[in-house]
Amino acid sequence: MVPWLASHSGSTKTEIAARFGITLEQLERDLGLIMMVGVPPYSPGDYINIDYEGDFVDVWFAPYFTRPLRLTAAEGLALLAAGRALLAVPGSDENGPLATALDKLEAALGVSEVVVDFAAPEHLRDVQRAAADGERIEIDYWSAGRDALTTRRIDPGPPFFALGEWYTDAHDHHSGESRMFRVDRIRAVRATAERFEPAPAGAPGAVYNPRPDDRRVTLDLPASASWIAESFPAESVEERPDGGQRVTLAVSENAWLERLLLRAGPEARVVAPDESVEIGPAAARRLLARYRSA
Repeated sequence: MVPWLASHSGSTKTEIAARFGITLEQLERDLGLIMMVGVPPYSPGDYINIDYEGDFVDVWFAPYFTRPLRLTAAEGLALLAAGRALLAVPGSDENGPLATALDKLEAALGVSEVVVDFAAPEHLRDVQRAAADGERIEIDYWSAGRDALTTRRIDPGPPFFALGEWYTDAHDHHSGESRMFRVDRIRAVRATAERFEPAPAGAPGAVYNPRPDDRRVTLDLPASASWIAESFPAESVEERPDGGQRVTLAVSENAWLERLLLRAGPEARVVAPDESVEIGPAAARRLLARYRSA
């Protein structure tokens, strides 16, 4: 979005939202995030200046961005590979400013075309076809949160790529509610010959929307586990004097929390609520017992 805004100064918020397929509310949040780009103490305008108080948006870069950037061959190749990965995400502008810049970088490096592909889950095309045609499907789905395999009938929405995975926001007839399904966790797809009105393609919703009655769990995390607050929708993050964090997350299933704590390591611990304090240690003991028995 940033390079497009910089090359289309004076665009209205309505035009920008339509260009990127997002709501005006999401656009306001994204524009506010741009203001956070900088170096300590993170004053606005370190790298990018932006004016978006009215109906029009103006973006311009700090003066030192006008100077030629000097890259080593290794840095150039790393940048090229990262850029090609961004363009490989469905929905990217194959003829936009990023694509043009990468073509020039490729020519300067003197390398043949660098191609980056994202692996597609086994049943992605089936879900895409059902979403486009309005065909209700029956799926066998593994729920990571409950560690259970269930059979469901769903009306899938257009699949989208987020956080490194493919998702579909579908109406789940098993629960009677809208549910987010990760496509790589679908184990089988079967036709039902039933139809529904397909949803129009548009901006996807959030990958995870906590329910009001989901348990809120507070964790004390070491500095090595700071990825948790960055990877999951934390409701609060407090920096601790030792470099770690105190993080509050919404948790719907114990199995998900167990895996998270095991990944975070033995220094991560639950501090609230009391009934969740032993979840991590208990999971670790079960795993150790399996190794000992083997």
